[in-house]
Amino acid sequence: MQEKIVGLRELRENFDRYISEAAKGRSFIVVRRSKPVLKISSPADEGLWETVIDFTKFKKGGLPIGELLARL
Repeated sequence: MQEKIVGLRELRENFDRYISEAAKGRSFIVVRRSKPVLKISSPADEGLWETVIDFTKFKKGGLPIGELLARL
């Protein structure tokens, strides 16, 4: 899938829309003064994330941080 080029002003004005599109798998190159400054993409595209521990297995909805720290 080809990356869309987006101006920084356009990104700021429509940030929620671009976040939603990235969550669907689209990626964007953001330019400022005609120079690329960053890339927006879904983390799933990069394969960098892995589940270390799923706290919902201990308690439905997860654990509050205070409760977690008390258990340590």
